[in-house]
Amino acid sequence: MKDKRFLMKNLILGLLVILLVVFPLVTIKNAEFVGADDKAAEAIAQVDKNYKPWFKPIWEPPSGEIESLLFALQAAIGAGFLGYYIGVAKGRKNVNR
Repeated sequence: MKDKRFLMKNLILGLLVILLVVFPLVTIKNAEFVGADDKAAEAIAQVDKNYKPWFKPIWEPPSGEIESLLFALQAAIGAGFLGYYIGVAKGRKNVNR
């Protein structure tokens, strides 16, 4: 009984995540999905036409795909550390019972 409720809860959460991803793509036609950096640059340009950045990047990825890959890799490494910490904390909690 407990396993069935656990499975059902995870299934519902998974479907909600899928819905959160698919819903904007289906409902908003011809939209540009750009990053926050692009929006910030546009806002700054509107406020001050003479704005120049304080510094330039040391290295820029050769393409947007590489940039997305590096961002996804960074997110995966962070999720791995977070998952490891949660697992260790739960393991310690179960040992101390």
